[in-house]
Amino acid sequence: MAKRDPEKTALNKINSDLTIELDKLLPVVLRKTGFESQQSLHGKIGGKFAQYIDIQNEVITSPEHFICLWLQGYEDNIKRRGDFAEESNAWETYMLLRKHKVFQDYLYIFLKRVYLRNYNALSKKRPTIDESEIWIGQENANYGILITPRFVNGKWENDKSEIRHFKKAYWSIGHILETGLVIPDSDEIMPFHNIKEYLRFFKNVLVRNSGSDYEMQLASLYCQYVLSHPEPESVPLLIPELRYDGLLRKHKYRLDFTIIESHDLNKIAFELSPWSSHGYLSKTKSMTQTEINVIARDNFEKEMRKHKEYFKRYGIFALIYTDGDLQDIPSIFNDMTKYLEPKSTGKQLQFQILNDFFTKKLK
Repeated sequence: MAKRDPEKTALNKINSDLTIELDKLLPVVLRKTGFESQQSLHGKIGGKFAQYIDIQNEVITSPEHFICLWLQGYEDNIKRRGDFAEESNAWETYMLLRKHKVFQDYLYIFLKRVYLRNYNALSKKRPTIDESEIWIGQENANYGILITPRFVNGKWENDKSEIRHFKKAYWSIGHILETGLVIPDSDEIMPFHNIKEYLRFFKNVLVRNSGSDYEMQLASLYCQYVLSHPEPESVPLLIPELRYDGLLRKHKYRLDFTIIESHDLNKIAFELSPWSSHGYLSKTKSMTQTEINVIARDNFEKEMRKHKEYFKRYGIFALIYTDGDLQDIPSIFNDMTKYLEPKSTGKQLQFQILNDFFTKKLK
């Protein structure tokens, strides 16, 4: 039997308790407001929260935050009507709210339940359309990671309307189990039925193709980390070979490993730069020192240009590890683990909106 998610169980209990509170208040609210039924009541206060709140872009961190945004949006909606405000249904409901404290109480509880029922969709930061599609891998061995993939007119794209409803943490192990990897220019998806299946592919196909022993060591440590984690599906993906130019056949750059933090969508790259592949100059016997210095300078500038362009285009900051660092691979992975644990952020709420909404005059 699958183990119950304690967080989901607690959320269901809260929602159930809120429903009981609403049912207790309902008869009094209907009698005082004159609404014929719970359905008509909820049609006035519950059917338009997407109209009052920018739910496509707003990251809503708590029920109180949601209520504040709803009240502010409701107020703005009335004010925009100007001289015609009093002719609207919104004004009629507003006046009933001002008049009846029990209706206010009902509204607070109702909106809190709305938020909690839509918690996953409303509380997490959502990537932009451009950020919702990444391509990885080497030429002829590349794959796409999308959020809501669909194949249209011979190309992969995201179903934009469903991105915010995606239930898994973005760019996590759970994400890849949900979507799989898409195959470029083909209506095929490579699915993964469990975590071990994905990790085997990650290590033995995606990373192994690089030919780097350092990367293979880090991949092994990552697999161990995921399998020993109490919530493995929440662990961010260790993304190998992130392509700068996406699907372009002749792409400019790839990053060794990238992590995208699920909550804030911060991006951090890990570049392994041993001298043997990033700095060593061969066939220098016939060159002057000046010529050698010019080539060395050009190589250095090319490497730095790569990291600057990734930062400017994708907001990816890169940590660079050279030969001395590469002698201690566990230490490098320890740096990675700082970005592999889920993080949360808070947002200052405008509680004064709650306090004065029903006392101030809008006109």
